[in-house]
Amino acid sequence: MVILDVSIVNIALPSIYRGLHFTSTSNLQWIVTAYTLAFGGFLLFGGRAADLYGRKKMFIGGAALFTIGSLLTGLAQSSGMIEVTRAIQGFAGAFLSPAALSILLTTFKEGKDRNKALSIWGGIAAGGAAFGVLLGGILTQYLSWRWNFFVNVPVGIIVILATLYFIDESTADLDHTHMDLKGAILATAGLMLLVFGLTKGSAYGWTSHKSLEILGGSLLILIIFIYNEYRSEHPLVPLSIFRIANVAAANLTQLPITGSLYSMFFFVTLYVQDVLHYSPVKSGLSFLPITFVIGIIATSMSKVIGKIGYKKPLMVAPIFLAAGLFYLTHVKVGGSYFADVFPGLVIMSAGLGMVFVAITVAATTGVPPRESGLASGILNTSQQIGGSIGLAILSGVAASQTSKFIMHHAGQSNLALQAQVSGYHAAFYIGIIFAAISFLTATFLVRQHKQTQTTGNTDNMVAVSG
Repeated sequence: MVILDVSIVNIALPSIYRGLHFTSTSNLQWIVTAYTLAFGGFLLFGGRAADLYGRKKMFIGGAALFTIGSLLTGLAQSSGMIEVTRAIQGFAGAFLSPAALSILLTTFKEGKDRNKALSIWGGIAAGGAAFGVLLGGILTQYLSWRWNFFVNVPVGIIVILATLYFIDESTADLDHTHMDLKGAILATAGLMLLVFGLTKGSAYGWTSHKSLEILGGSLLILIIFIYNEYRSEHPLVPLSIFRIANVAAANLTQLPITGSLYSMFFFVTLYVQDVLHYSPVKSGLSFLPITFVIGIIATSMSKVIGKIGYKKPLMVAPIFLAAGLFYLTHVKVGGSYFADVFPGLVIMSAGLGMVFVAITVAATTGVPPRESGLASGILNTSQQIGGSIGLAILSGVAASQTSKFIMHHAGQSNLALQAQVSGYHAAFYIGIIFAAISFLTATFLVRQHKQTQTTGNTDNMVAVSG
């Protein structure tokens, strides 16, 4: 629900614009921004709350609030109301998502069992965005944009009932239940300001006073947050977690990976709708191969990682991403889906199927059960921040290239579309650079650690591997 809800709304934006009488397209982006701000800002807080107060409790609470937020979003009667309800969804997702991964980590022992579970998790994580585009197109075209949100209600109810029946409660084995509220406030404020600054940077201008003030303020708050964590007796994020195995290296690898992923989804969606003139449903169907390829690759990764480890897949996956993006740099006005888009999507999908599973395994191997929620929150945060940074940079590069093309090719036929496609090309090239950075971090920073199958404690906790 959480991952799908990021992409499902994109197809519905034009219909929401008309249905709720938005006054400008710049205001429309707040439907997306309100969600990502709340989601990205509260992830660390949500992850730590799961460890301290109960993973099942936080998961059910997050799922219930997400379901209510989805219902209210579907019932929205004004632009202001939908922006508020989308923020509620994002806030709920910040508790739901890390609690879900934390439950998985503490249920399955490190090694073969956990790798198999994370393969399923990774397949859903990577394929959810593609399926969201398809489902969003179908619901928008044949029912209403409101059903993009109503669809979460029955799913949420089923999830809550199943959780009550199947999942046992667990908390971190700590000698306290103290929440570092000062750290939580600083982390939330700093991350929300960072996501906001990255989202609005291309609109304000990256070197404008407003952008520099926002991003500078975010940096200052995050520095104060780190100092607070260093001095706090019970920090929100114990800095020692970054000394565990590959927590830091895997999250650094994920940042540019998510940036390159966003470039593919965002700009290919624009290309098939604006240039190839696909309907919402046809646009969604064009992403369906991604779901199948990712599903096949991701579900087989547990065996692959069991044989060769997670480092090699983390090195190979960015090469596939770069190759797929390079193929997409050849899209053109008057092109076709199967000649210009389909091969690139398939190549990228193979890389995505590998990378999300391998990164999750690398980032959680050796993490003690008492910090599984925190590790989950950090992993989700790096994904969210990476996507925000990537989309902000790529959108700015695409817009700049589009303007330059118009300036230097005045009088050319189909000038607007040619300029638009030229902008897509520039964005895809930057996405290739992101993939190359991920390859370098995976190669030189990620270390292969041996995983061990050990007997968990009474709460099915995971023993720390060496």
